[in-house]
Amino acid sequence: MSPDTPAAEPPVPASPAYPQQPPAPPRRPARTAAIGAVTVLVLGLLGAPLGLLWAAVAPATPVIKSGEGAIYGQAQPEQPVAADGWFSLLGLAFGVLAALAVWLLLRGRRGPVGLVLVVAGGLAAGVVAWQVGRRVGLVDYERLLATAPDGTPFGKPADLRAGGIELFLGVLPVPYGNLLLPAFGAAVAYTLLAGWSRWPSLRPEPEPDAAWEGISSGPAAAWPAPPTAPEPPAPGAAEPPRG
Repeated sequence: MSPDTPAAEPPVPASPAYPQQPPAPPRRPARTAAIGAVTVLVLGLLGAPLGLLWAAVAPATPVIKSGEGAIYGQAQPEQPVAADGWFSLLGLAFGVLAALAVWLLLRGRRGPVGLVLVVAGGLAAGVVAWQVGRRVGLVDYERLLATAPDGTPFGKPADLRAGGIELFLGVLPVPYGNLLLPAFGAAVAYTLLAGWSRWPSLRPEPEPDAAWEGISSGPAAAWPAPPTAPEPPAPGAAEPPRG
């Protein structure tokens, strides 16, 4: 090598790469469908205790047996309105809790899939809660209606006046009114959780501080030492000739 050729600088060791989040596992449509079916089924079954709770807190409407059937014992009873109100409040609370549960338990399905599942589960739960709750005490009511003498007062079980199911085109049953409130509460709560998420993918990601901490805790790279400055000449020493 020629003396005029500058010496090659020592190679600088490459810094460790920023740790990337491992790629998400590939989605399996069959597995997603199975998880979705189980989620909707579980939420629908949870509508049964919701209906029992509604039947327990909603007041029965006082009626009187007459020759034409049961008539209201009061001119303008408040119990049917209270039954609708209790179902609305309980349905909204159920939807919020369902959205929170789906958000926490199905982290890998957060996003449109989770929203569809929790809304479908809320619809199923609303229908189940209505059918279960309205049947509590219905057998005794029908028995008294058929056998009690005229003028006998008794109570009519809670039922919905602002909600139910109607047939679309005479074939497809479509819920309306109060029955939609569990799904509505679930949709609003799930959307708010997604909007407040600090992760763009809605799934937990490694924190930047933790990632940099992992980099700094790794083995230290050997950097070349800087050149030392020449020592000053001793007193009385001859100065080197200048060119």
